[in-house]
Amino acid sequence: MSILKSLTIGVSGLRANSEALGVAGDNIANVNTVGFKRSRAVFEDVLGRSVASYAPIRQAGAGTRMSGVEQMWSQGAMVTTDSPTDLAISGDGFFVVAGNMQGAEGRYYTRAGQFHVDKDGRLVNVDNLRLQGYTATADGTMGATIGDLVVSGGTVPANPTTQVNIAANLDATTPINPNTFDPLDPSRTSDFTQNVTVYDSLGSAHELTVYYHKSADNTWDWHAMADGGELAGGTPGTPTEVASGDLAFTTDGKLDSDTVTNNTIDFAGATPGQVIGFDFGTSITGDNGTGLDGTTQYASKSVPVELRQNGYAAGNVAGISIADDGRITGVFSNGQERVLGQVVTADFANINGLERTGNGLWIESQNSGQPLIGGANAGGRGSIVSGSLEQANVDLGSEFVNLIAYQRGFQANSRVITTADEMYGELVNLKR
Repeated sequence: MSILKSLTIGVSGLRANSEALGVAGDNIANVNTVGFKRSRAVFEDVLGRSVASYAPIRQAGAGTRMSGVEQMWSQGAMVTTDSPTDLAISGDGFFVVAGNMQGAEGRYYTRAGQFHVDKDGRLVNVDNLRLQGYTATADGTMGATIGDLVVSGGTVPANPTTQVNIAANLDATTPINPNTFDPLDPSRTSDFTQNVTVYDSLGSAHELTVYYHKSADNTWDWHAMADGGELAGGTPGTPTEVASGDLAFTTDGKLDSDTVTNNTIDFAGATPGQVIGFDFGTSITGDNGTGLDGTTQYASKSVPVELRQNGYAAGNVAGISIADDGRITGVFSNGQERVLGQVVTADFANINGLERTGNGLWIESQNSGQPLIGGANAGGRGSIVSGSLEQANVDLGSEFVNLIAYQRGFQANSRVITTADEMYGELVNLKR
């Protein structure tokens, strides 16, 4: 091997180690970049002659080169945040985002899950690329077409009350009330009351007061009253009966039968003829039940036990939650919940074939193959962790070790060059 060849080999070492130093520097610079995946330099030796030559002297090396940069896809650490739209993937896969990036319109793949809701209600990342997923219909059925995820601006229409489930224990020791129940004087002519809020067809809330009146041993009648000002044609301040019925109990305090009459209500301004059913429990005679799971009559203080109704006002999205399979549930201002969509994730047959485009993004290539897109936590794709971000998978300790190794490699190769230069100088001086 000639002295000049040694100079060339030393230069190859300088070049390869300096390029590798750039790879380590890039890793260190991105130690705080969300979703960043570190790279490593790949070195390979260079032969001085054809490998077909079998003479050992002809197979002497000609130095080294950095043949490429390999992406390392190990999982980064998770850090918890206060935002439910911050997402991380635990396991394999990428978020799918779409939009214009540096003049190129298309679909991109990322592990960086810093998303927020834009002015149009869409989930977007810091570069305003739109998160992709399936959109659900109003009844919660998930669509099959991938598109932008819209998570705000939706409305749940009002639902009028059609059923009230109400229960209490009525004190068996209460004496029989000699007064007939008087709708104009309900407080004096009743023995116990419960209040329930119901909703009309417009979603307006109305408070009904249910008065219980003991008319005989083990027999009570009940009357649901509303303020006349809330009823079509009613007088404000005048209590008006809108529903009534009877309750009968066995001698051991169980509900034997319950009846409902006059339960059609005309709320002012709403759809007339709203029928509200009142259920006091599964009675023995009427429902073939136990008579114990609702209203009872025991010798203890009259107290409310249960109160439920199925109506609600119209509501807008007040917040969202995202499950590990990517399903987005909207929490509405009226207390209702509804599935809005599902975040999709993508995986590839060869993730090392993806091309890095910067901004924490990758694009598919012929080497990566086409993306396998679907819901998270299925098909080998990882699960989604809401309220968390995946940190860079850079180990600073390892990177500092690499820096020292590349520095020493650079210094050693520079020494090869200076030594070869000195020898070349001596060779030139031989003829003087």
